[in-house]
Amino acid sequence: MEVEEENPPSTSLAESSAEVPDSQTLISASETIIPPIVPTAIVPPIAPIPTIPPPQVPAPLAPLPVRTPVFKPPQNGEVRTSDSDSDEDDSGTRATTGGYEISEESRQVRERQEKAIQELLMKRRAAALAVPTNDMAVRARLRRLGEPITLFGEREMERRDRLRMLMAKLDAEGQLERLMRAHEEEEAAATATAQDADEEMLQYPFYTEGSKALLDARIDIAKYSIVRAASRLQRARRKRDDPDESLDAEIDWALKQAESLFLDCSEFGDDRPLSGCSFSHDGKLLATRYLSLSFSMLIHTSINSSLQFDSHFALSGVAKIWSMPKVHKVSALKGHTERATDVAFSPVHNHLATASADRTARLWSTDGSILKTFKGHLDRLARISFHPSGKYLGTTSFDKTWRLWDIDTGEELLLQEGHSRSVYGLAFHHDGSLAASCGLDALARVWDLRTGRSILALEGHVKPVGLQTYVLGISFSPNGYHLATGGEDNTCRIWDLRKKKSLYIIPAHSNLISQVKFEPQEGYFLVTGSYDMTVKVWSGRDFKLVKTLSGHEAKVTSLDVSSDGNYISTVSHDRSVKIWSSKSNGKDQAMDVD
Repeated sequence: MEVEEENPPSTSLAESSAEVPDSQTLISASETIIPPIVPTAIVPPIAPIPTIPPPQVPAPLAPLPVRTPVFKPPQNGEVRTSDSDSDEDDSGTRATTGGYEISEESRQVRERQEKAIQELLMKRRAAALAVPTNDMAVRARLRRLGEPITLFGEREMERRDRLRMLMAKLDAEGQLERLMRAHEEEEAAATATAQDADEEMLQYPFYTEGSKALLDARIDIAKYSIVRAASRLQRARRKRDDPDESLDAEIDWALKQAESLFLDCSEFGDDRPLSGCSFSHDGKLLATRYLSLSFSMLIHTSINSSLQFDSHFALSGVAKIWSMPKVHKVSALKGHTERATDVAFSPVHNHLATASADRTARLWSTDGSILKTFKGHLDRLARISFHPSGKYLGTTSFDKTWRLWDIDTGEELLLQEGHSRSVYGLAFHHDGSLAASCGLDALARVWDLRTGRSILALEGHVKPVGLQTYVLGISFSPNGYHLATGGEDNTCRIWDLRKKKSLYIIPAHSNLISQVKFEPQEGYFLVTGSYDMTVKVWSGRDFKLVKTLSGHEAKVTSLDVSSDGNYISTVSHDRSVKIWSSKSNGKDQAMDVD
């Protein structure tokens, strides 16, 4: 009994052994089994898992209200036959719009969208069509299609777009036969025109052949300009390389002379306004033009007793010659049948030329006899200018051309077109190789007299509102590469012929500039005259203001500078001619002429 009490686990072992399979060896009950001591692991406490609330079920939505059909009474005489038609229409509308009725605004928006889509498709179809680019071909095709060739105010591109849309419309409507017929007629006409053009090309050249006299003149001008250009460049190199010559000192001296200008003489010229003047090559003669019919001369005795003559046109038809300071009549000249527009002295002798509104130019001697008459312009003449060689004369006209004449024969050598409006001013380069013209088209052009080509188109004079303006004065600088222009925009522009652009813009006056002139010896200063009744002298180095000559009581219409740079003559609508001099106390301080 004690043994059984002491070993109670044997029974449990026997019971557990009974569960062991037969393949395992059974442990006898007499053996004592001591189980291993396994330390108990300490398990950390686990945080409680939060409870997830069940998802909330949304409340059911209320049913949509059913809109009652709106009865619309018939308008504008519409008759509704039955309610069934309206029901069918409403049902169809609701079927296409999801059960809602389309408002009038939505319907209009949809119509506009459909129209825009149709226009877009039409433009795409039109863009794929081949439309001629020549305006004459566009007009011909419109005529063949039975459409007006042009509409009021229609431009070329608008006419071409109209033809394109018309062709696209015909293509969309299926009228291909009509379109193809027009194409065939156009091709046949183009073929015939090309054949005629080929025949004309075989018979006539595409250019206007110049005369033998023009060819000889171009050769003569080329030879003359080469010698003059070489002399100018040699003089410039000498001034640059010679340490004894100071260019700045020369310019300062010339500007000092210009700064000392004073009113030497003022003479009442005529009972009509004066409009132009020109010094002779030796500075002893001064020719002026008046808005009148006849020509006269003034003799001016200056302080150093050198004679200066002033010739002008008078309305009375009697030429007047005056001596000063004692004014008395000397001689008379008669010529043009209408008012004179310009006068210029020859650079090599004392002959002078005049331009007139009677479409002619005349060459005069100082004794008043007419040497040559130049006829050919189709409208009144504006300005006149001699070539530096003295062999040729240039005239500008309101017929949009300028012409070159032979002094000896009186023959017209060149008729030059190029301006879209009247040509007003003309100047020749001091080398004789170039000519510059300006006009009422706000443009100045530079021409090569040796080839006849337009080598530069100088555009820049504009009004403040952006409109084109007139260019009235033009002058080459003796340095060979500066060109001055003055116009209706109150500014004087200095152009650099080497850079082909505007170098300076001088806000010179408060009214239009009627004339610009460089000092003819070296171009050390520039003189501008304006309708603001003043004449201003500007530095040729930096184009700063040097002197303002005030004295006229009306518009200053023209001016000129003597060959030595000591005299400036101005004429005005106040009917007076004024001579401004830089000489004082009878001492001749003239610049040395090469």
